[in-house]
Amino acid sequence: MAVSIPELPPPPFATATIAAIVDALKAIAGEHLKARASFAKGRCVRGTYVPSDRAEEITRSRSFTRPSRVLARFSVDSNDLNGTDTDHLALRGFGFRLGDTHHRSDILAQSAPVHFAKTLDQMLAFLKARIPRPDGSPDLEQIKAFSAANPETLHQVSYIAAHPLPRNFAGTTYWGVHSFPATNSTGETRFIKFKVAPVGAEIAPTKSDVTANVLDDDLERRVTSGDVRFSVLALLGRPGDPTTDVTIRWPDEDNREEIRLGTIVITGIEPDETCDVSVFDPANLAEGIARPPDEIFAARSAAYALSLAKRR
Repeated sequence: MAVSIPELPPPPFATATIAAIVDALKAIAGEHLKARASFAKGRCVRGTYVPSDRAEEITRSRSFTRPSRVLARFSVDSNDLNGTDTDHLALRGFGFRLGDTHHRSDILAQSAPVHFAKTLDQMLAFLKARIPRPDGSPDLEQIKAFSAANPETLHQVSYIAAHPLPRNFAGTTYWGVHSFPATNSTGETRFIKFKVAPVGAEIAPTKSDVTANVLDDDLERRVTSGDVRFSVLALLGRPGDPTTDVTIRWPDEDNREEIRLGTIVITGIEPDETCDVSVFDPANLAEGIARPPDEIFAARSAAYALSLAKRR
């Protein structure tokens, strides 16, 4: 069903500036000058994308309807570059770039279908509540008080707690939490959400395979054997779906009709520098996929650019 997508002005960020958000993320993580403000630990990979014969039903974007090379990065929501991979409750990320120079799309997905805040002001307050005290310990009373006043910020952590992750990147399902307006080959526009689902991956390695860097080790083994592939799916929106609040899911989202846009096959490991020289910029969307109307998405591009500048 076609929808009308209004041109929205930039949201009023009020006190929550992009710089304040990045500074708060850094304050939580500690000042690792060369590290990302979030999802610092990760692995850069390359691969290929092959579209399905139904992709044009959803979008005319050439980045989704034509074969292309893929640059991607798996990551963990940890800023300790020397930390372990064993926390199955830590949020994971999967950013990937499809298309060519003229028809490029960067999609950012994560292992939970919702974000932890719906506005920048709320996001900044969430982060400030979690900045460690001078002795390095969290202020649990402050976090508890904030959560009580902002219950929607618990939706993400509640989902993670109820859905423990497998001990590998390849068996993890990733979501784009935003509602993207997609225009198909006949000019029809509707909202979609991206879902990136593993194809054929085992749920977890055996107990003897578990190491401090189990995610990296498992990924290398699977890439070597040619066993890392994902279906890129479009969940189809309906009239009345919430499209500006990324802390909530669409009604009955798990049972939505989904169309496979194509398949990503990871074929090799890249040096970290290959992904670090730039950012996966969510504002890069080839015509046929438009920018979501929510406030968090509107801020992402500037936040990532600022974080990259600080790393340099």
